[in-house]
Amino acid sequence: MLLFIIFVLCHFLLDPPRSYQAWAAWIRNPGVSIAVAVFFTALLLHAWVGVRDVILDYVHPLGVRVAMLALLGAGLAAIGLWVLQILLARHA
Repeated sequence: MLLFIIFVLCHFLLDPPRSYQAWAAWIRNPGVSIAVAVFFTALLLHAWVGVRDVILDYVHPLGVRVAMLALLGAGLAAIGLWVLQILLARHA
């Protein structure tokens, strides 16, 4: 994740997109799209593990714990699908 963040920062410092079309063209590059997908997959898994551990440690009633874990999973899955939709969109 850190390597991706460094890559994006260097790219935007050296060659920032000047328009939405430039941004869209850059993100449609297959290498960049794959890197973004891998980054967000790692980010969402990292969020799942961290928040899940907090819920397991501090939420004791089983029903509430299961509900919170289900909401967390649904929310992270929705974010993942949203990122996938953005990456697969072909219109600018």
